[in-house]
Amino acid sequence: MDGFLCQASDLYITIPMVSSSSSYGTYSKTYVATPLAGLLGVKERVRLRAAPNAVLEKFYASTSRQPKQADVELLSRRSGCSVRQVERWFRRRRNQDRPSLLKKFREASWRFTFYLLAFIAGMAVIVDKPWFYDLREVWKGYPIQSILPSQYWYYMIELSFYWSLLFSIASDVKRKDFKEQIIHHVATIILISFSWFANYVRAGTLIMALHDSSDYLLESAKMFNYANWRNTCNNIFIVFAAVFIVTRLVILPFWIMHCTVVYPLELYPAFFGYYFFNVMMGVLQLLHIFWAFLIIRMAHKFITGKVVEDERSDREETDNSEEEEEVMKNGPLSNGHPPVLNNNHRKND
Repeated sequence: MDGFLCQASDLYITIPMVSSSSSYGTYSKTYVATPLAGLLGVKERVRLRAAPNAVLEKFYASTSRQPKQADVELLSRRSGCSVRQVERWFRRRRNQDRPSLLKKFREASWRFTFYLLAFIAGMAVIVDKPWFYDLREVWKGYPIQSILPSQYWYYMIELSFYWSLLFSIASDVKRKDFKEQIIHHVATIILISFSWFANYVRAGTLIMALHDSSDYLLESAKMFNYANWRNTCNNIFIVFAAVFIVTRLVILPFWIMHCTVVYPLELYPAFFGYYFFNVMMGVLQLLHIFWAFLIIRMAHKFITGKVVEDERSDREETDNSEEEEEVMKNGPLSNGHPPVLNNNHRKND
């Protein structure tokens, strides 16, 4: 099929596609991920709920979720609770706001599905192209390079997905790298959009496929982690770590960025788009270095025999042994929940 030239108006189609992506994500989480979670044995921890308390709730909502010791003592006097009861209330209240294990699994399942399909589609789009094997071909004939329909749809689907991620980030599972995730999504959207405007599509398809090559491995490792399939999770994570480091810290900076920084200057003088695109690539590379640090730290824990967890996760707090003794002595708490603190179990996979 004949190709065509990029136009800014081509991106208008992403407006309805963002809504479609979000709708399909919701469908996938509800009708695919939820039954899958049951098959893999994803089980929720039974959380003890904080008893209703207007004074403590007002402080929690308007001032801080993590009160200092002086605040705890003041709240103890105002609420009529002991210091220990106030501390316990805040622990339980924070746990109530943390996402459930099922929500985490469903989110990871949807992203795994998209990244895997996107990687397969991306490889199908570029594997038969000459610039996949010779990066100098990326700039052959630039700026007049025709675009195939397969490249167009690959671009539109990827751009729509990242817009949907940005719009849903407030309701998705929040992690310690929340700000870095926002920066990443914004930088990715800008790069995809600008590379279409500037007809950097050949380079763009390489970059997107390179990123998708490791993302689906991370999401699948999360899924098995939430299902407590530790051996499977750890094995996939090691593969992910190797792929991430090779693609993001070796191939991207020393091949792809070399292609976008050095090769264009052999053909034409630098212009604003050249600098802008490569600066945004630099922002992404800094984020890759940050995440590589977290991945290496997790890999070290695995090698030394510690359980591999997502370093970005907000860990759930548990009540201490004294509270367990109190529950055992006094029976179920006044809010009607049984004295079950956790359901730590392990599958042999």
